[in-house]
Amino acid sequence: MKIATFNINGVKARIEALTAWLAEATPDVALLQEIKSVDEGFPRAELEDLGYQVETHGQKGFNGVAILSRLRLEDVTRGLPGDAEDVQARWIEATVTGRRAVRLCGLYLPNGNPAPGPKFDYKLAWMERMQARAAALLATEEPVVFAGDYNVIPTPRDAAHPEQWVEDALYRPETRAAFRRLCALGLTDAIRMRHPEAALYTFWDYQGLSWERNNGIRIDHLLLSPQAADLMTDCGIDSQVRGGAKPSDHVPVWIELDA
Repeated sequence: MKIATFNINGVKARIEALTAWLAEATPDVALLQEIKSVDEGFPRAELEDLGYQVETHGQKGFNGVAILSRLRLEDVTRGLPGDAEDVQARWIEATVTGRRAVRLCGLYLPNGNPAPGPKFDYKLAWMERMQARAAALLATEEPVVFAGDYNVIPTPRDAAHPEQWVEDALYRPETRAAFRRLCALGLTDAIRMRHPEAALYTFWDYQGLSWERNNGIRIDHLLLSPQAADLMTDCGIDSQVRGGAKPSDHVPVWIELDA
């Protein structure tokens, strides 16, 4: 079972890039972030034509998450528990069934800038809510995958120039500490499990020739429950997508599970 995460940065603007990647990479499941579309405006037909079931949690103009799956999706839920007043579309869950069931959590974690400030406070509170939800799912002792744009640079090796990010909400010590607490529940960073020291990135800004200079950061992650980590057979980053036509500033990250 191949599971990918991809911040598409506007699904309508990138539909050709998205469908081209899906046709080439053929993931069984793709979790999208920043679709920037309400549910009824999502370009469902183009993706259903490729054989994908489409589940969305959209929002007009920004945010929004989706799950595309060639396998049956069940028990789809939308919204991160813990704050009934939070209307931002940043979390979607579903169970996908191959030879065994895997719970998928697609997430678009808040950016948090400028920091400090209310947006940073919201980011940290959201991470606390995510930690609580992750703990509840881990208690089931089933394979769970938490995949998405975390807006977190976990360590200095996850940025080409970490000194440029010292005051940024993606790299501030409070953010990285919250990410470590999340992982300490028993989650495994899939890419670092396979490539512990490599300089690997998933985001290159559109400005400053970041792509051409490989001035990237790694902020798109797949965190695996122990049961999911035991099933992982491969993982990777499709960095070549960033060099394509009208690309997102993020690239897909994927895992393969023996599931």
